[in-house]
Amino acid sequence: MPFFDDFYADKLRGGLGRDDAEAVIDLRGKVRLDAEAHLLALLEGRGGRPVRSVAILIDPATPTSGETLFQPVGRLLLDGKRRGVVERLLPLPARDGLGFFVVFPAQR
Repeated sequence: MPFFDDFYADKLRGGLGRDDAEAVIDLRGKVRLDAEAHLLALLEGRGGRPVRSVAILIDPATPTSGETLFQPVGRLLLDGKRRGVVERLLPLPARDGLGFFVVFPAQR
């Protein structure tokens, strides 16, 4: 596994983080079905006031955590990107924890 300086790793991850988002959705501690329902509502425009960008926080994996929300949440967001509902999808920088930074198209 190659080693990257933090500076270069941040460039790969992207510089947009939690502080840059208009809203933050905290899915830490949620069960998969609740997290998926929350995300589907967001992607379908039923998530409350419309926002241009959102940071989605999820729990990191631990030795005893079992399956995390990374894969199911990531799949829903990628599907939204394919359908044109999501304009940009980036992982959050390490300083913000595990999650995604999502940018929606200007007209939703």
